Amino acid sequence: MSIYKLKGRFQAVLRPGVGRIAAWGIAANQVTVAAAIVSAVVAAVVWAVTPGQPWVYLLLPGWMLLRMALNAVDGMLAREFAQQSRLGAYLNELCDVIADAALYLALLSVAGVSVHLVWTFVALSALTEYAGVLGLMVGAQRRYDGPMGKSDRAFVIGLLGLLLAGGWIGASAVNAVVAAAAFLCVVTVIRRVRAGLRGGATT
Repeated sequence: MSIYKLKGRFQAVLRPGVGRIAAWGIAANQVTVAAAIVSAVVAAVVWAVTPGQPWVYLLLPGWMLLRMALNAVDGMLAREFAQQSRLGAYLNELCDVIADAALYLALLSVAGVSVHLVWTFVALSALTEYAGVLGLMVGAQRRYDGPMGKSDRAFVIGLLGLLLAGGWIGASAVNAVVAAAAFLCVVTVIRRVRAGLRGGATT
């Protein structure tokens, strides 16, 4: 299971707005790059401010939700408004990995959080996306299997941000959740590789 399976319904809600965005002349690649830049800014703000202002952790769930919407918007602009390009494919994958890393590393602002655990989670998250893209290289589709895909990780980080803002959890809880998420990233890599091999064998 993965939150990614809800993407179709999410896109249906966003579709009227996407048409207006296209009418304004905003391109899919612009949305992609803007989302990555804002992600880095949000991460920097959380890192710099939260030691004394824990409510700033609310930026994480708020931005994660908006970023998921922007990710859907850039894809819809590309597919439905003839904006697909090779550059767009590169930007989509690279900007996502960079933005994810920045936002996950913002958890290092929590005193006592394991640096090694967070960096391991960042690395394994990137590996899950690499495993997904490799499906294309074996003649299958780009894989989005869970249980710890991009949308699932966004939910986890957003939830941690909400709980940290309320003062309901500390470093030990964050470490436990990050460790569990890292393990599920490994499961996700295995599932994506297996699904890609099956898909490649049938094409």
